[in-house]
Amino acid sequence: MIHKPTPRYVSRLTKETLALVLAGGRGSRLKELTMWRAKPAVPFGGKFRIIDFPLSNCINSGIRRVGVITQYKAHSLIKHIQNGWSFLRGEFGEFIDLMPAQQRIESSWYQGTADAIFQNLDIIRENHPKYILILAGDHVYKMDYGPMIAEHVENNADLTVGCYEVPLADASEFGVMGIDDSGRILDFIEKPEHPPHVPGNPEMALVSMGFYVFSTEFLYEKVIKDHHNLFSEHDFGKNIIPDAVKNHRTFAYSSVDPKKDKPNYWRDVGTVDSFWAANLELIGVEPELNLYDQEWPIWTYQTQAPPAKFVFDDDDRRGMAVDSMVSGGCIVSGATIRHSLLFSNVRVNDGSLVQDAVVLPDVTIGVNCKIRRAVIDRGCLIPEGTQIGVDLEEDKKRFRVTAQGVVLVTPDMLDQELHRVV
Repeated sequence: MIHKPTPRYVSRLTKETLALVLAGGRGSRLKELTMWRAKPAVPFGGKFRIIDFPLSNCINSGIRRVGVITQYKAHSLIKHIQNGWSFLRGEFGEFIDLMPAQQRIESSWYQGTADAIFQNLDIIRENHPKYILILAGDHVYKMDYGPMIAEHVENNADLTVGCYEVPLADASEFGVMGIDDSGRILDFIEKPEHPPHVPGNPEMALVSMGFYVFSTEFLYEKVIKDHHNLFSEHDFGKNIIPDAVKNHRTFAYSSVDPKKDKPNYWRDVGTVDSFWAANLELIGVEPELNLYDQEWPIWTYQTQAPPAKFVFDDDDRRGMAVDSMVSGGCIVSGATIRHSLLFSNVRVNDGSLVQDAVVLPDVTIGVNCKIRRAVIDRGCLIPEGTQIGVDLEEDKKRFRVTAQGVVLVTPDMLDQELHRVV
């Protein structure tokens, strides 16, 4: 097992790797946030989209051959990638290819994550990769994939699974692994009702981060075999990984930040509550996810917007933001923003208070509104005097209120038909 691979060694391996980003899922646990967009296209962190994080990890890791596999309501995702990720040069063998569901093999759309790979085998083979990195397009994290690929090679592995320790109470939402002292996976259970704990630590479980390194020929063999299995759900977590664990060399890889000597940042922002919390984490003085890290930048399509502006400085009419992040194009006019994250082109008008809120792009908040513990979706026009997060029983009549008391507001809930690509 290699712990400190040389940069030259890793560079050779990443050049031989093709990354495939599975970005076709709806993300139904995000409820109305994914009514008009795929989960990887959901805005995150003030100016990014979720898909930007795995794509940035690829570029920063030296992997410059990437396929993005799309399906559910993919237009805004495709548009974002075309606008923001077209800087790679085909002359040098670099690309980010869009691979939408197009019934290449049969008359059906993708039937699962493994089937999505199977239906694109002809395209994948054209690139002659030695290793294939399968990534989820809907997680927010920072990771150098190079050492993981190097460890996969050193272990002579057929499959290596990226993993992370989470509290045992949260593990039922993931695929959970049991390993031996060498890191070899002994057991893999998808979303168990009673997940096993990490040896020696009854409070934590080792879960799959949703990305894998495959030796190419092994992946081909597995997805072809799975395609012909009439009883398979054609899913990596439910079918491919459990079968590989039983019969082949499969290893777990835990990513550690060498600067902090602890696991790298990773969040599954799959629920409204986790999405709200992960965004507000970024406001902290030293957040786990450092968006200002110049050594590991997050790339995206840059919205052309003027600087944020705060206007009026009277005692009863002061535009101000405290303990918050405010993106370009925002105008805070005689309003107060506290511990909130405002995306691009948000306008907050006189007398309004926005506190503990995540406000997506192009939102206008009217005069004398109070908004607390909320996620406001893109394009909402909040009428004058509206109160959100103040009386949850009233909120439940119009909006979605989560188990943790976070209020989700979308244009549809406000009877504002914003049925357009966002």
